[in-house]
Amino acid sequence: MSAGMQSLRPLLEQTRRGWRASPLPAFFAWWGGELRALLPPRWRSLLGEGASWHLLEHAGGDWRLRRSGQAEPLARWSDSLDAVAQQAELATAWQGVEREDRRLALLLPAAAVLRRTLQLPLAARANLRQVAAFEMDRQTPFSAAQVYYAVRELAQPAAAGRCAVELLAVRRDTLDPLLERLHVLGIPVDAVDLAQDAGRLGVDLLPPGQAPHRTRPRLRLNLLLAAACVLLLLLSMGSWLRNRESALAQMQAQVEAMHGEAQQVANLRKQLQDDAGAAGFLAQRKAQRATTLGVLLDLTRRLPSSAWLERFSLDDNGQVGFQGQSPQAAKLLDLLKGSPLLDNANFQGSIQSDPATGKERFYMVAQLHKPAPEHAGATQPAAGGSAP
Repeated sequence: MSAGMQSLRPLLEQTRRGWRASPLPAFFAWWGGELRALLPPRWRSLLGEGASWHLLEHAGGDWRLRRSGQAEPLARWSDSLDAVAQQAELATAWQGVEREDRRLALLLPAAAVLRRTLQLPLAARANLRQVAAFEMDRQTPFSAAQVYYAVRELAQPAAAGRCAVELLAVRRDTLDPLLERLHVLGIPVDAVDLAQDAGRLGVDLLPPGQAPHRTRPRLRLNLLLAAACVLLLLLSMGSWLRNRESALAQMQAQVEAMHGEAQQVANLRKQLQDDAGAAGFLAQRKAQRATTLGVLLDLTRRLPSSAWLERFSLDDNGQVGFQGQSPQAAKLLDLLKGSPLLDNANFQGSIQSDPATGKERFYMVAQLHKPAPEHAGATQPAAGGSAP
């Protein structure tokens, strides 16, 4: 074992003890059992039930094998049988259990194991085996080199600053013959333990390095399946993110298109409003401004029948100019003062006499009346209302 693994071993052991002392193993065992119960029987057989512990006891020259948790033995055979016969008995009892799930624990008689309850400082929890080796001479009549031992932490209360542990030790000359006998028979042992009710205590007195090496193809398969699940999860997350980005880009494109359409609608609305405003302005100007025919009609009404016009002009600025002849041209100013359409009527130039007609020739200018916008509608009807 490398130096790095040696340095990590206390931390791993402490983590393992904390895990075993927590309620999580029992919860996951219950949860896994519930999930397995939901699977079809064929799938359950393919996936397996996990490690199946069988307990082997030697008493009175006979071997007895039973499943952990069951009191009735599955097989019983004499130690006098040859190795092949004993292996056949074991194989018969193990029928229906996957090879990689087979676990065998050798149960020792209670009288063969020395058990001591100790109270150790809490700091000793990090390395209970070494502390138990130091305490072996004080707590037992044997030295650490004479026994195989195991230490387990107890759940019972202890003094402040201390923890309760149990030291279990078996003499090597008691265990070694049994292990040697099983080795000769070709029966591998995964643990050495004590009986407790119909199961086992949960310690391991097997000498270090003698545990059989077992291949676990299902574990490799489970690891591959777990890696595949993680990979599929990452792929699904990536696909989800890609779909979200695609949907976001599509929505942004739609928003941009709608924004362009909205801008076009806004431009059309503004153009419509401008056109409507211009049309309204022109209509208002047209309604407020007197027409050429209206001005001519007003002049016709106000000028005497003895006068007539020779020329008439009306420009865009509302400037009115008219030329004609009248017997008394000077009196025309008084006649035009009451006009609702003309303001500031005056003669342009001098009044001249026409020898051919005997009348006075005149040229007059005036300005169209500009009423206030709110009274424009009332002014125009007034001008038209004066028609005979």
